[in-house]
Amino acid sequence: MYLTGITDEASDSLERQIQVCTELGWQWIDLRTIDGVNITNIPDDQFDSLLDKLADAGLRISSFGSAIANWGRRVTDPLETDLEELERALPRMHKAGTRFLRIMSYRPEAGGSPEDLQTEVVRRLREIVRRAEDGGIVCIHENCDTWGGQSYEHTLRLLEEMDSPAFSLVFDTGNPVETRDQRGGASATYQDAYEFYRAVRDYISYVHIKDGYVENGETVYTYPGEGRARVPEILKDLYDSGYDGGFSIEPHVAVVFHDPSVIADEQERWHSFVEYARHTRKLLEEAGYRP
Repeated sequence: MYLTGITDEASDSLERQIQVCTELGWQWIDLRTIDGVNITNIPDDQFDSLLDKLADAGLRISSFGSAIANWGRRVTDPLETDLEELERALPRMHKAGTRFLRIMSYRPEAGGSPEDLQTEVVRRLREIVRRAEDGGIVCIHENCDTWGGQSYEHTLRLLEEMDSPAFSLVFDTGNPVETRDQRGGASATYQDAYEFYRAVRDYISYVHIKDGYVENGETVYTYPGEGRARVPEILKDLYDSGYDGGFSIEPHVAVVFHDPSVIADEQERWHSFVEYARHTRKLLEEAGYRP
C-alpha cells in the first residue's frame, strides 16, 4: 500500500511537483501534466529528462494520467487521437516501469440511441484495451462523467465487455457525489459513493481520494471525510477486504483540472495539497493502514 497524489494540483512545474512529494515523504508520483501539457504529449527529450529528475529524487511514477477517451472526447471524434496517444504512452511507460494508464469512456453525449452509444464505446475501448494488452500495460478506467461512470451498472458492463487482464478500475471516491445515476435513463438522483464502490470493489486496482457535495447545482469540494463521498467508510472497507494498492489524492480544493475558472496562486495550491495529503494519511491510519 502507498499514498501519492496527482501533483499538477500542487504546481504546474515538474520541479515543484517533485518537491511536494519529497516534503510529504512519498516514493511515488501520479503524473498527469507538466506545465499544462499531458505527459503523453511532451517531447521525448523532455520526458527522458523527467525520468532522470525523478530517479534523482527517488520517485517512481504510479500512473500515467492520460486523456484517452476522457470527458473532453466524444465517440464521434476520431479514434486515431486516442490510439496515437496510447502508442506514445507505451514506450514511455516501459521506460518508467509504470503499469497503470488511466483512461475513461467518452463523454456520454452523442446522437442516436443509448444502445448505439454503448456499442460504439465498447468497440473503441476494445481496440484500446487490445493494444494495451499487447503492450503489456493495464488500462484503469475512472468512474468520471463519461459513459462508464454513469452508474456502477455501466462500469460493470464495461468490465464484462472488455474481459481482459489489461482492463481494471481506478475508483474515484468523489466522482459519484456530483454524477447523476443513469441506471434506467436520466435521473435527478446523484450516485451513492459507497453503493458504487461496493458494486465494483472486486475490480479496483487503484484509488483516487476526493470528497465534496453538491449545493444549488454546484459541486463544493472538501477535505476527505468532510463531504458526502463516505471516504472513511470506503477506506475501512478496503482495508478489511485486503486492498493493498495505491491511493492517490486529487483534491480539487484550490484548483479543478477540468474547470479553468477555478484558480489559485501557487502558495494556496501547495498548502491545500499538502494539507489534503495529511488529512488523507490520517484517515488511512484510522482505517488500519500504515502509510
